[in-house]
Amino acid sequence: MRVRIATYSAMPRGGAVHARRLAEELAARGHQVELWALTMEGSGLIVGPGVAVHQVPLPPVAGEPVADRIGRASQVLADAMRAAPAADINHAQDLLSARALLALRADGAVAHVVRTVHHVEAFTDRFLEECQRASIQDVDRCIAVSAFWAQRLADQFGVQAPVVPNGVDAERFGGCALDRTEAGRRMGWGGRCAVLAVGGVQPRKGSRVLLEAFARARGRLPDGALLVVAGGDGVFTDPAAVEAWEDDAVRLGLVVHRGPGVPAGADVVRLGVVDDDDMPALYRAADVLAFPSTREGFGLAIVEAMASGLPVVTSDLPVLAEFLRDGDDCLMAPVGDSGPLALALVRIVNDHDLRVRLTGAAREVAARYTWAATAERAEQVYRQLLEP
Repeated sequence: MRVRIATYSAMPRGGAVHARRLAEELAARGHQVELWALTMEGSGLIVGPGVAVHQVPLPPVAGEPVADRIGRASQVLADAMRAAPAADINHAQDLLSARALLALRADGAVAHVVRTVHHVEAFTDRFLEECQRASIQDVDRCIAVSAFWAQRLADQFGVQAPVVPNGVDAERFGGCALDRTEAGRRMGWGGRCAVLAVGGVQPRKGSRVLLEAFARARGRLPDGALLVVAGGDGVFTDPAAVEAWEDDAVRLGLVVHRGPGVPAGADVVRLGVVDDDDMPALYRAADVLAFPSTREGFGLAIVEAMASGLPVVTSDLPVLAEFLRDGDDCLMAPVGDSGPLALALVRIVNDHDLRVRLTGAAREVAARYTWAATAERAEQVYRQLLEP
């Protein structure tokens, strides 16, 4: 089978990681696979053997509204793929790449479009809402990464979608050779207590709630505690949301540092895009993963952290409750409430016995999810679509 996988981002997180690892596993199963990804400043995609990689530059435009950026980006991606040889399966990982592939299908350049739905956004912009609707209802087949979102697709869009969850390379994340001190030194903060957030500054990541929770918790955390935010600004980033987060930091008296080389006076560090090769060290260099999302598809960073032996505090979203148990393998806090989140961070950092118990159970959770299983299930969907 010739499979084309397309994603809106080359930053090594979320849907881009799913796209890369799915491509690699499908290639290992003997398929001819190509991966197409938009690239912005500070991003890049390293893919294993057997996958043809096409990175499509998207020049940034200062002050560009998100809707305009999505329209421009989908056109750039469609134009880049237009001259490529035909594929049996064209698999979009998001609404932007789905929009590009649907445009090619309308022109007769693409036969079948599959879309993985990681989550459904709550857009207020009519153009973005229509892009999202079309990417779900107008494609030939949808895949969901969780039972929660499969049910939402059925209820909200009338679309039946099989569940193909994410995987995790447990051996890679669990096998990091660095200890906590060495990893901290490599990342730039040494032995300082680090509360890690992955996914950049975004409303759906609960970034403002986490900032407030950290401000409330830091007096009960070890001296010099840091909030470390990994992840850059992507295609969907709203500059107004980032500005509001920055204003919150000032109001809360938190000093924000951007980039490597963490100074002693910093309270919060925005690392930007972290190279995929450095992700195991990043998890090892932290003391807790804070994941207070308001909307998630699966929670890839959670299982990566769990495989790394990093304890997790997360919001109590139904999609996360599908595979996590509060008090057994993680601590959960109500969505949008900084008080319980702060308390959970303090407990998990300061209680050694709790950390040991949670991380032991969490490794068992991570072991249940593999990229090989993800590729096998995706392949089944492809064959069903191609059957006469």
